[in-house]
Amino acid sequence: MVPRYTRPVMAAIWSPENRYRIWFEIEALACEAMAEYGSVPKEAAQVVREKGDAAMAAFSEQDLNRIDEIEAETRHDVIAFLTWLAEKVGPESRFVHLGMTSSDILDTCLAVQLVQATDLLLNDLDEVLAALKARAFEHKHTLTIGRSHGIHAEPTSFGLKLAGHYAEFARNRTRLETARAEIATCAISGAVGTYAHLDPRVEAYVAERLGLQPETVSTQVIPRDRHAAFFCALGVVASGIERLATEVRHLQRSEVREAEEFFHPGQKGSSAMPHKRNPVLTENLTGLARLVRAAVIPALENVALWHERDISHSSVERNICPDATIGLDFALARLSGMISKLVVYPERMAANIESLGGVVHSGEVLLALAKAGLSREDAYRIVQRNAMETWTKLGTPEGRTFRENLAEDQEIAGRISPDVLDAAMDSRQHLKALDVQYEKIFAEVGPKG
Repeated sequence: MVPRYTRPVMAAIWSPENRYRIWFEIEALACEAMAEYGSVPKEAAQVVREKGDAAMAAFSEQDLNRIDEIEAETRHDVIAFLTWLAEKVGPESRFVHLGMTSSDILDTCLAVQLVQATDLLLNDLDEVLAALKARAFEHKHTLTIGRSHGIHAEPTSFGLKLAGHYAEFARNRTRLETARAEIATCAISGAVGTYAHLDPRVEAYVAERLGLQPETVSTQVIPRDRHAAFFCALGVVASGIERLATEVRHLQRSEVREAEEFFHPGQKGSSAMPHKRNPVLTENLTGLARLVRAAVIPALENVALWHERDISHSSVERNICPDATIGLDFALARLSGMISKLVVYPERMAANIESLGGVVHSGEVLLALAKAGLSREDAYRIVQRNAMETWTKLGTPEGRTFRENLAEDQEIAGRISPDVLDAAMDSRQHLKALDVQYEKIFAEVGPKG
């Protein structure tokens, strides 16, 4: 991911320094396990640990260059690292990597990195949940128009809109926790995964100390269905980001103006038009969501490797693992900030509810007529006729409100009282179930947020 959309803490997880530290930790733990189970001298394992820890603590640009220099000759990244480590450890390095294969290091390291990245993403999601919850309660009773097909439907609560997104991100948090558990997998099983040169207890030892679970059947690589599920989870989170971003982008449109991104002092919206206040953050979030989702198909295609292993997945993962997690980390951080500072215009929301002359109350009028004794078909016909009369003449000298048209309809006269009509057109009735809805939303997701 380009630096513009990269936060340092997430970027550090994918740095060569972090990768090599994890590689050494895996090798050192495996060596210690072998010493415990009798296949490596304990004194040798101690030397590997002490000298390796010292080398990693002093790891510098010079060490990176040395590993790259070796790899340029060997054309093998793990061998290049092991050669560099041998230079630091000395003769005892002959006990490092015994019976192991490169995938034992690469796949277990990737699992650790993905777990580290996921823990950051879970923290990011908590920030989003906290922001959404705060704004949902702030605007619990703020009336706004609900829309279906982009067209005014019936009134709702702006807080309920946000609460719905909260519930979605709470589900996404659960999905990400599930993905973390599935990806947190260790494989130290050797060539083609048979443990022919390794005690299976070595794998269990390393896994426990890294906070991982041993892979059930590694073949030689950890099966990529785990990784596919992980990236699918990231893609679903990204889609949740885009859904919320799209909502804000619509609400900020000049014709709507019900909410907008915070416009900072000194901020400029256009090089040519000084009046512009554009939804740049949510447009950016929409684009970032596309990039995160772009990792899903390659991750799915990585599942079908040849026989016990190939490396067709390797080049893919070198790109999608850092890019998708870095991009999602940045997007979630931007989203929580955008929601916290979102500027909301309740008066504009109230005006928009009535901007179509009151036709958005047609459903409640329909119910009132049905309760008064009309068949549903007759009630629908009468209400639609008056709604269309209002709709088609909006803004013209002949235009009248929906309430006025209903009052003069002879098929309605005498069937329901003016008070009933007025009650049917009161937007506040759409808030009567809010307490039940909020209790369900915020109780189901538990303490997060």
